[in-house]
Amino acid sequence: MSLDSWLLGILRDPIDRGPLWYVEGEDLLLNPRSSQVYAVVDDIAVMMPEEARVVDAAEKARLLAAPGRMTGDD
Repeated sequence: MSLDSWLLGILRDPIDRGPLWYVEGEDLLLNPRSSQVYAVVDDIAVMMPEEARVVDAAEKARLLAAPGRMTGDD
């Protein structure tokens, strides 16, 4: 399953309030500005800053190339 389209339309990063990139196949939300990722567990976005992890440049590029969509792209 994937996150609801309505929810994707309103999600923002809890730290910088910017949009996130939802990587459907990996159930992750990526902040392309800070390279932080938030997990999506059982269709629930875990967006607590202390639960985020930072990915390196190669992982960030791989995630951005994967099928997904930007949140807040209304």
